Amino acid sequence: MIAEIIAVGSELLTPFRQDTNSLYLTEQLNSLGVEVGFKTIVGDRLKDIVRVITTALSRADILILSGGLGPTEDDLTREGVAETLGLQLRRDPQIVQAIERRFTEHGWKMSSNNVKQADVISGATVLPNSNGTAPGQWITGQSDGKEKIIVLLPGPPHELKALFESSVVERLRAKVPKQFLATRVLKVTGMGESACDARIAPIYKRFVDVDTTILAGPGEIQLHLRTQAQSSEAADQRLDSLVGKIEDELGDCVYSDNGDSLEQIVSYYLQMRNATLAVAESCTGGLVAERLTSVSGSSRYFLGGAVVYSNALKTEMADVPEDLIDVYGAVSEQVARALAEGIRKRCGSTLGLGITGVAGPTGGTAEKPVGLVFHALASENGTEVVKRQFPGDRARVRWFASQQALDMVRRKVM
Repeated sequence: MIAEIIAVGSELLTPFRQDTNSLYLTEQLNSLGVEVGFKTIVGDRLKDIVRVITTALSRADILILSGGLGPTEDDLTREGVAETLGLQLRRDPQIVQAIERRFTEHGWKMSSNNVKQADVISGATVLPNSNGTAPGQWITGQSDGKEKIIVLLPGPPHELKALFESSVVERLRAKVPKQFLATRVLKVTGMGESACDARIAPIYKRFVDVDTTILAGPGEIQLHLRTQAQSSEAADQRLDSLVGKIEDELGDCVYSDNGDSLEQIVSYYLQMRNATLAVAESCTGGLVAERLTSVSGSSRYFLGGAVVYSNALKTEMADVPEDLIDVYGAVSEQVARALAEGIRKRCGSTLGLGITGVAGPTGGTAEKPVGLVFHALASENGTEVVKRQFPGDRARVRWFASQQALDMVRRKVM
């Protein structure tokens, strides 16, 4: 069965409000084996709501609408559904009493427009809302010879989630065919989106029952895999087979097959090797340390380090010789190497990481343009230095640099 989520509210079409309910609803529907085929945001105009619902009925089996159930003139979800289906609205006196009682219990004065929330679409089942005044509604019917399910939910997330879990999940479970939806997220670093797809497309195209989505981000590629089957074992086996073939093709460029972040993977390997790490960061300004310490228990392997933005602190805190900076410049292979070796010695860590570069948008030259970053990783067996030229603005350059640095640690200790 295919579902469509419709978020109603003109505020969601502005830069100031975001539809987060659809993320929660997608997760819940997927857990029932229901695929979300469409998501729509529509403003508070009756003709637009009717148009959107009409389209959704033509392409989805389950429609879930959130928002537009309040007491104001622009709350028009009930009216839109009723008009689309050719049904009447009736005012339920029991709901009116429940709304009045809620206002009284809180010591509030109820304005007359609140009774609008008691309007029920003919034939709908009322879904009680224990966290608000607007109840949800459940409607089933036929369209083009197929059964359709329409669910109206309040917009406030705490009301929507509680109502969905108390009144909608089991109703849906009884209606949908028994299907299992399995998903997997592979994360890849060290290659671009087109290069990655060129290598794996011949593999995933053979798996016609698996939907593959490729997403590019700063310093990594994400492969989202999804399949449906009549048992969880069959769905997992199908994905396991595809994941294995992709990992064989891409090798250690795949750093996670369960959605873990790069800093989480680094933490696993450092603990596995009983190794420790210290960092000396310049252009990343502590971003690598922040990412490492975002993982619980990082004190077991991350000793600390320094943000050495000025040349003086590079010398004072990471023992970088002044003449090295004078001869080669702060952004250089030689200084990156000295940062890594100096911080490793200062902190007594297994590994030392040094980063220096030009994050921009100012400070670049013809010889050392914006986006140029040197990364160095020191160990008892020597020091590796990697030079990279990253695209984008300051935030992207810094994130790319942190990603490269963590990947160097991963590859060293794996």
